[in-house]
Amino acid sequence: MAPHFAEPIPARLLMWQRVREYAVPPSMIENATARRAAGDWAGACAAARIDVDLDLRAVRDRHGTDLATRLRADLRRLAPDLLRWHMPRVAPDGRLRPGLTLSLARYAAPGRATAHLVVRTPPAWADAGQRMSLGLWEGTRDGAPAYHPHPHPDRRFRLDLHRHLWDGTRSAELARRCRPEASPDEPDHNQPVVHDPTRPPAHWAAEGELLLRAEGRPPRGRFTVRLGAGGPTVLELVAPDDSHAPVLRPVRTPPPAQEAAALPVLPEAAVRPLPDLELLRAGLLRPDRLHPLVAAALPAPAPVPDARPGPAPDPHRVACSGEVHRIALRDGVLAAVDHDRSQLAREELLVALGGPGLPCLRAIDAVHRDPAALPAVRERLRHGDAAGALAVVEGLLGPAAVLRDGPLREVLDAAVAGGLDHGIFRSGLVPVHPTGLPAGDHGHRPRLDRRLPRELRLKRVTRSRPRTGLAR
Repeated sequence: MAPHFAEPIPARLLMWQRVREYAVPPSMIENATARRAAGDWAGACAAARIDVDLDLRAVRDRHGTDLATRLRADLRRLAPDLLRWHMPRVAPDGRLRPGLTLSLARYAAPGRATAHLVVRTPPAWADAGQRMSLGLWEGTRDGAPAYHPHPHPDRRFRLDLHRHLWDGTRSAELARRCRPEASPDEPDHNQPVVHDPTRPPAHWAAEGELLLRAEGRPPRGRFTVRLGAGGPTVLELVAPDDSHAPVLRPVRTPPPAQEAAALPVLPEAAVRPLPDLELLRAGLLRPDRLHPLVAAALPAPAPVPDARPGPAPDPHRVACSGEVHRIALRDGVLAAVDHDRSQLAREELLVALGGPGLPCLRAIDAVHRDPAALPAVRERLRHGDAAGALAVVEGLLGPAAVLRDGPLREVLDAAVAGGLDHGIFRSGLVPVHPTGLPAGDHGHRPRLDRRLPRELRLKRVTRSRPRTGLAR
């Protein structure tokens, strides 16, 4: 019989599996939910690592009481941990999409420019900690942070038409908007979804009608869709009259590029499938690992057999001197408990002079320098969970341990240095942008010369933008 090879899991689903495991830890959800339930929206944002860059009193003085009241109501409805759960991310690490200004709500007022409640992500060079910021965009660049590369709201990445992805009072709409039911003619959800422009999904018609109405256009008309890394595809909603359901079809003759660029863009939240559904159907995510608001909105999935590996060998038992010795935490540090202090002092002196150490001491040194939990620590730091990473390290080495040189210390030092870079970015004290531009000049693309750092030069040569984990 010919051997049967299982199909490999798509890299996109593996990325989302890591995101769901580390990007929004349960402690963040619990703390943010408790503060939001108490009416402390600012504390909930702090628990979800979101900096607040708006002052309600200044908004009231500038825009009036009506807008300030609407803004305050939306801030009280905001579930910042749910927002982080649904934020756009880029491959291969699953970090937040950098340099993004994403609109959450729009506030139109007669005689004034439309104001936007926005959330911003830092650029890639300052995204350590994966922090976000909440602000109010007032229709012009005035008042926007000069240090941010793209302070205006993005047309493709927006959530003002999908409030169920951040509004805790409307999260139940997720079941209707994400189409959890599967039909026989749909593709395998374990594989990346590639939409055929000649056969757009049926739910795009409703999303397109909602988009056109939000843009102040007739509910029948044209809009564009970005499918992966390709150019925009122009689609059209047609119907005999308003009493008939609109039908979505691609245009027969593509308009000129300038005309197509002026058309509304269907938000990415309407185009992409919900990663949680794909992970559940592929057996890569257990239902108890879902965000509580997401789990309550989605129908109960079929039980998935637990494929977790069995217990690993106990790393705290070492064969030493013909016996099995124990390694455990004593007085806040990892120590060999089956050796007396005088023997350990002699062995440590022998190691310092270049001699061989006891197996117990070698095992402790290996845990200090390159522990088995290093990948988990690295993933937590990559997604900004410094508290979770330190908890793992303290559980391994003890709270009073002194780190030794090695990969573990390098990872922690890099996280500290990245936090300093983010602080400098937030303060606007960067005289020269890392791309070679002045701190406030982001209107022109930098030249690929020797002044550009090698990492950024390679990135600019290979691709013009980060690969998105939402593209198909």
